[in-house]
Amino acid sequence: MITAQSVNHRDLATQMPGDSSLEAKKRRVERAVHDEQLTMQVFLALVLIHLPPGKVLMSLDRTTWEHGEAPLNLLVLGAVMHSDTIPLVWIALDHTGNSDTRARLWLVLKLLQALPATRWKGLVADREFIGAEWFRFLRRQGIRRAVRIRKDTILDELRADEWFDDLPPGEFRMIAEKTAVFGAWMRVVATRSPAGDLVIIATDFGVWETWQLYKLRWSLECTFGSLKSRGFDLERTGVTQPKRLERLFGLVTLAWLSCLRIGVWRHERHPIRVLAHGRKAMSLVRYGTEWFINALRWDPDGFAKRLTILIKPFSAPGAA
Repeated sequence: MITAQSVNHRDLATQMPGDSSLEAKKRRVERAVHDEQLTMQVFLALVLIHLPPGKVLMSLDRTTWEHGEAPLNLLVLGAVMHSDTIPLVWIALDHTGNSDTRARLWLVLKLLQALPATRWKGLVADREFIGAEWFRFLRRQGIRRAVRIRKDTILDELRADEWFDDLPPGEFRMIAEKTAVFGAWMRVVATRSPAGDLVIIATDFGVWETWQLYKLRWSLECTFGSLKSRGFDLERTGVTQPKRLERLFGLVTLAWLSCLRIGVWRHERHPIRVLAHGRKAMSLVRYGTEWFINALRWDPDGFAKRLTILIKPFSAPGAA
């Protein structure tokens, strides 16, 4: 996957060693995606070893695309790490549009079996992930929340946007006391973007910490981008059966995570160049991918020496 930069079966077949025909190699790829031994527990065990000690922020979101007339819809819960989110558990939804509460509860409970709530710094999520049952569940599990709510959400008999109607761009404001949000008593903070968009967040954190954490929600969008059009071209897959799609997503997650791990290792030794506008010349995933492709093709001995990096956890956020 890394050298092909694709999940398409024919693209993968051309990268496989051996004298077998391309059709035989393609069938080997298909058997991997069909292998029922590749369960969520297997993928989760392989990914969890990369998490640093201490508390980790979690992010929840969906990614969707279409294959012909078949809509593909994955709900993903992951750990925020190095401006990306490492997918930890996921489920292929059997419908289009927003996830339902049952799917969210299943994902969180699945992860809690391996990573207790004491390891969660909190959960950030967008406006799709709201509701009384969902908020009560997170509270019962001891998971702190920072979830964006819709402007028409009723807070103490007023719409949320009415509380912050005169909020100027760039400023932050909080309702003075905790407010009932879908039956849960939470702080409500808001800011307005330079474009005038009002962002209202129901939270268990303080004002400034809420905003700093909620900004990290976008890291999952970065991950989706590098799994799809900007990296492994996930949207080209012809796999549409839900369980097989989940297995494929697990395999591409392992490939992507290997690139991120190598990218972080390289960046610690030879930092990525910063361009004039202040952004890095490339992402950490792309930085690692370049090394991987070159080493696999031209420096197999050097590649073998670095394999231990792929089983070392990331450093804790802020650690030297």
